[in-house]
Amino acid sequence: MISTLESNVMAVNKDKKFCYPIIFEDSFEALSEKWKEYELSAGKICIVTDSNVEPLYAQTVKTELEKVCDTCKVFSFEAGEKSKNLDVVQKLYAFLIDNHFTRKDMLVALGGGVVGDLTGFAAATYLRGVDFVQIPTTLLSQVDSSIGGKTGVDFSQYKNMVGAFYMPKMVYMNLSTLSTLPERQFYAGMGEVLKSALIKDGMFYGWIINSLYEIYEKDPEVIRLMVYNCCNIKRMVVEKDPTEQGDRALLNFGHTIGHAIEKAKGFELMHGECIALGMVAASYIAYKRELLTFDEYYEIRDMFVPFNLPITIEDIDPDEIVRLTKSDKKMEDGKIKFVLLKKIGKAYIDTTVTEEELLLGINEIYVSDEDKNE
Repeated sequence: MISTLESNVMAVNKDKKFCYPIIFEDSFEALSEKWKEYELSAGKICIVTDSNVEPLYAQTVKTELEKVCDTCKVFSFEAGEKSKNLDVVQKLYAFLIDNHFTRKDMLVALGGGVVGDLTGFAAATYLRGVDFVQIPTTLLSQVDSSIGGKTGVDFSQYKNMVGAFYMPKMVYMNLSTLSTLPERQFYAGMGEVLKSALIKDGMFYGWIINSLYEIYEKDPEVIRLMVYNCCNIKRMVVEKDPTEQGDRALLNFGHTIGHAIEKAKGFELMHGECIALGMVAASYIAYKRELLTFDEYYEIRDMFVPFNLPITIEDIDPDEIVRLTKSDKKMEDGKIKFVLLKKIGKAYIDTTVTEEELLLGINEIYVSDEDKNE
């Protein structure tokens, strides 16, 4: 069901192991006010950002944060998935040590998913843990990666293989940052938006279909409601299962095959684009198992097209994609925890998906040279 829009969302684990606000604003002007309202405290703050975001927002955020701390520093690294590694984390550690950051100080992740994941991992491990705040600036990070405390970096091109569950103290969203996003990045974020609806909320999925024009136009109220509902879905899942012992794995719909494609293509495709391909393949497997009807499968597949998300891919080896799924960190006792749909808005975890079924799903999205010549 579409949630009624509120000014913010509070993520609270039932065991009270974490509690933090998710704030929706249209500028950075309320950042220091919210910092005080939620009683955050730090003598020094390090803003971690990348080469794309730094020239756009770092100075504005720094000016706002200087109202609530003694010292505010900026650490920036080259934008892109290629920087999401332990070498960059080491450089951040060195920067923090050189500037005498202690456990009473704080990190702020200003940017997209790469910045948020890397900063959170550094916060979880520097001095065995310092507090951090998420300020996501991309659609993908606002609707997904900034929520829930999954942090980490890639290792030898294995996606998110090194990481920690570590919750932020606050997530502050300036939704106006979406206006500066390149179109491809915005639409890549729609992959995670559609995923949220497909696994948990059929009514929300219908709302997205009916709001296509407003989403294209980035209508402020429609975008706010869309982001809010995605955050609310993820909040509810994570509150029940913060460390992915059960239903949190539902959030990985499309990710097993999607991550394998991401690696096989050398990260030249965006995360949301790969996840869209993974969701098409997974939905096809569900269709072949007679969980989804033919019409439901094609509705899911074709809904990625208006958002410029791929539903087919060339220049891959389907057998290699199957092999790469075996290195997925979601393997358990030699079996993949694969997410399938029973219907739109209802997902479940299945450990019986075979290699033959994986290959069937991958071949559904793969366009071979023979196919191109037909």
